Amino acid sequence: MFLRLYAELRDIAGRLLRREAEGHTLQPTALVHEAWLKLAGEHSLQPTDRQHFLAIAARAMRQVLVDSARRRRAAKRGGAVVNITLTDDVSGLAMPLDDLIAVDDALTALADRDERLARVVELRFFAGLSEEEIAAALEVTTRTVQRDWVRARAWLHSELSVRPPDP
Repeated sequence: MFLRLYAELRDIAGRLLRREAEGHTLQPTALVHEAWLKLAGEHSLQPTDRQHFLAIAARAMRQVLVDSARRRRAAKRGGAVVNITLTDDVSGLAMPLDDLIAVDDALTALADRDERLARVVELRFFAGLSEEEIAAALEVTTRTVQRDWVRARAWLHSELSVRPPDP
């Protein structure tokens, strides 16, 4: 299944990396390969269909990107003001990878409150799945995904706007 979806994974990785500030070193192929290495170590990986595989891959790419951002931030020892907007047009988001740390922390906190809301954000923001694809992956209706997206965006906006920048 991985080989059939490789081109799609590279497209997702490319969209994610276009949000990166100029001068980044991670390339789409490297991101896909890093995510695959994370997935390959999981012996229980048994995707049931395309959406399920992309959901798993999106989480792995998120982890790779956040790990990379944390390493870069640790190397810089600097902080920046977090200004992230989650819009319906996720393909056009522009966000430095350093801000992914704040998004990741907020998504982790959201998952503690409501796992499905966090999964909707992850699938839409990191994997670029459509509402219909997310609904299929989560086995809910498209309308439920739409409501969850609105709720999750509102919660994340609130969480990210009050969170102080990391030192």
